Amino acid sequence: MSNATLSHAQYGKDNVRLYKVQRHPDKTQSVTEMTVCSLLEGDIAASWTKADNASIVATDTQKQTAYVMAKQHPVNPPELFAAILAQHYIDTYEWMTKAHVWVTVHRWTRMEVDGKPHPHSFLRDGEDKRVVECTAERGKGISIRSGITGLLVLKSTGSQFWGYHKDEYTRLPETRDRILSTEVEAGWNWRIFKTLADVEKEQGVFDQAWTDARTITLETFAKEDSPSVQNTMYLMSEQILAKVPMVDSVEYKLPNKHYFEIDLSWFKGLKNTGEDAEVYAPQSDPNGLIQCTVTRQGSSSKL
Repeated sequence: MSNATLSHAQYGKDNVRLYKVQRHPDKTQSVTEMTVCSLLEGDIAASWTKADNASIVATDTQKQTAYVMAKQHPVNPPELFAAILAQHYIDTYEWMTKAHVWVTVHRWTRMEVDGKPHPHSFLRDGEDKRVVECTAERGKGISIRSGITGLLVLKSTGSQFWGYHKDEYTRLPETRDRILSTEVEAGWNWRIFKTLADVEKEQGVFDQAWTDARTITLETFAKEDSPSVQNTMYLMSEQILAKVPMVDSVEYKLPNKHYFEIDLSWFKGLKNTGEDAEVYAPQSDPNGLIQCTVTRQGSSSKL
């Protein structure tokens, strides 16, 4: 007899590609492209332990549900769509206790042609993505985390790193002027929404918060004479909390993408270090990785 026990189980459909076009009365169109993942939890253990699939809502059903919900409901803001989809699962299937939905929005920006916004043409003007994580739990409400991923930024000066601990393993020289580049991954956790109606009521805050967070990230990165990535990400987080009262905490994950000076003195004394550095070697790895969570005092944003 086995002494094993199933301590946790969830399942769902990942990488559901979805595109929706909105046709407006003035003959213009708007488009949204997203990738959706849903995972369900509940009274489903028998599928694992007894090969009984009676409680399993097929993953293909979850894919079709995403399409139907996108047809019947708005997909913008993505926080609202994720909440609609998550709440649908626990409302429809009484044995499901928790539904997780992840949404990744792919950039399509309206083209300007002859100096005017084109009514139905778009371009991908960056690889950064808007992301949403939503969990609806029976009897506990809806938690939402919004975020940005893949936002690649670089500045050629205006960054420092010095005054750090040194010991016999230290080889890194201090610098008051360096290249700073990172791929921003940022997230902000909203206060708990008790019901889907509460999410619908507050839906206007999501787009503005995303715009504000992205602007704060870019402007702080550009303007700050950064003493460290650590301090810069803290300042970003602080500003987002000040700007968006409904956000309880902010998280940043910033890999430090290094650009190393190349000593070319071997070639006829060519100077290419320090103030003479112009040609660098971009490094793919290893890289520094800096993370933080900054929380509003007295708040809790997790289910």
